[in-house]
Amino acid sequence: MQLTPLIAIHMSAALGALVLGPVAIWARKGATQRPRLHRAFGYGFATLMLAAAISSFFIRDYGLPNVQGFTPIHLLIPVTLLGLFNGFHALYRGDLARHRKGMVSLYLSACVTAGAFTLLPGRYLGNLVWGQWLGLF
Repeated sequence: MQLTPLIAIHMSAALGALVLGPVAIWARKGATQRPRLHRAFGYGFATLMLAAAISSFFIRDYGLPNVQGFTPIHLLIPVTLLGLFNGFHALYRGDLARHRKGMVSLYLSACVTAGAFTLLPGRYLGNLVWGQWLGLF
C-alpha cells in the first residue's frame, strides 16, 4: 500500500481530530469554562471526524483479513457517523450530559482505539513507524 492522496487526507483529518478533541473536552471542564473555545474546537473536531470517516470508506486493504477490502477497523465508520449524529442530536435537544458522554466516547473509540489499531505491525502506518524506528519491516 502506498501513501496516496486519499490516505494523506484521511491521516491528516484523523491526526487533527486527535489533537483537537482533548482541547474541546478540556474547554468545558473545571471551574473556568471556555464556551467559545469549546465550540470552535468541537466543530473542528466534528468536521475532521466526518472527513476521516468518509475518506476511510474508500481506503481498502487487501493484505489483511477482509471482505472486499473492508477490514474490521472499517466497522468504526458507522460508529463514528452514529456518534457524531447522536452527539449533535443530544446537543439540539439540550441534553448536555448525553452530548458530553457521547463525544468523549467517540473520541476514545474512533481516535484513540482506531489510532492504536492503525499502529499495529502489518498495517501501513504501523510498518512505517515501527519499521523506521526498529528497522524490522
